[in-house]
Amino acid sequence: MTADNTVNVEDVEESWNVVASVEHFSGRIIRVRTDTVEMPGGVTADRDYVVHPGSVAVLALDTEDRVLLIRQYRHPARRLLWELPAGIRDVPGEPLVECAARELAEEAAYRARTWHTLVDLRTSPGMTDERIRVFLARDLEPIPDEENTYVRHHEEADMPSVWIPLGVAVDKALSGMIHNSPAVAGILAAYAASADGFKGLRPADAPEA
Repeated sequence: MTADNTVNVEDVEESWNVVASVEHFSGRIIRVRTDTVEMPGGVTADRDYVVHPGSVAVLALDTEDRVLLIRQYRHPARRLLWELPAGIRDVPGEPLVECAARELAEEAAYRARTWHTLVDLRTSPGMTDERIRVFLARDLEPIPDEENTYVRHHEEADMPSVWIPLGVAVDKALSGMIHNSPAVAGILAAYAASADGFKGLRPADAPEA
């Protein structure tokens, strides 16, 4: 097999015609829908998927090249997962980097002076339209207790954190010890981007395709 250098390997926007749509469930965050979609050859097929508002995640890296991970219970997976600070895009019109900064403050009690776009993900495009933008946050400082008024609830009430070297995080991702998708993608992307000192990363306000 030889590479075809004439093909532009870049995801592009495309929308096939929807001839019918039924919403089966609408919850606090997600909706479940079935679209009947026109396929090549003049046939149609039903596609079930979850409608999601989107998310952000933060790969926080300190001056010792350590990654901040938090552990959270995820009921659908029935697992305690090591993850990046992350959250839903739940404020209409809010810039994504501001959403990420808020999540870093609420979940980890840190703020950062330097932000870059690290990687953009479609978590499971065969079953959901969820988008996740993972940011790289550096030049960190802890938020003093007297300034941190956020109260954690439910799964976030018991959420330990740890700093581990970026290389160790890569090993844990590749050995199957870390499973959360934005954590794995963010760790590997940060490791790759560190080769040129993160000079190749997009700005924090880069357009989202």
